[in-house]
Amino acid sequence: MEAKKTEKADLGNKTGLFFSIGLLVTMSIVVMAFEYKKYDDGDFVDMSANTNNLEELLEIPPTEQPPPPPPKIKQPEIIEVPDEEEIEEEIEVDLDVDITEETVIEEIIVEDAPEEEVADQVFLIVEEPATPPGGYEAFYKYIGDNLKYPAQARRMGIEGRVYVQFVVDKDGSLTEVQAVKGIGAGCDEEAVRVIKGAPKWSPPKQRGKPVKQRIVVPIVFQLG
Repeated sequence: MEAKKTEKADLGNKTGLFFSIGLLVTMSIVVMAFEYKKYDDGDFVDMSANTNNLEELLEIPPTEQPPPPPPKIKQPEIIEVPDEEEIEEEIEVDLDVDITEETVIEEIIVEDAPEEEVADQVFLIVEEPATPPGGYEAFYKYIGDNLKYPAQARRMGIEGRVYVQFVVDKDGSLTEVQAVKGIGAGCDEEAVRVIKGAPKWSPPKQRGKPVKQRIVVPIVFQLG
């Protein structure tokens, strides 16, 4: 005959309860293990022995440092000035000078200051600038009548401006002629040749005296 168990006597129904109780006990033990602190038995320090030393230190009066000595003040030197009467007695001026006919008075001759020589320099701007005969219109007409278009420049189709620089001397002659900016193909040399053959200009003047002046003129090369 098979033995029958009642539901109350069956321990399998309380397995979950027992598991929860065991888990709770285990967690409690783990938490207590972490929270447990052990203190070492250290030697207690007797502070009563140091109280006497503290009282002795408190009884020592504070030492006061003496103030620094005051700075030495240098006394000003006293210079004795003689009285005005003494000074007047020491200075003797003889104003009683007899001027007779025999006394010769030397004449003071003031020589004229030497005239400042104008240095032989070349000016860019002067009071009276140099001008070509008949004005610049006549000057450019001269250039147009005497200028020959170089064959090489004509063949290559070169056009442009050649800037020629020269110096108008004290006598009006044109010197130091050179092309400072050109276009090549023989145009620079032709422009210099025409300027060198130009007639004299009226000389430039500075303070009424002839000087030298540097001038730059453009010469246009254009194919017709």
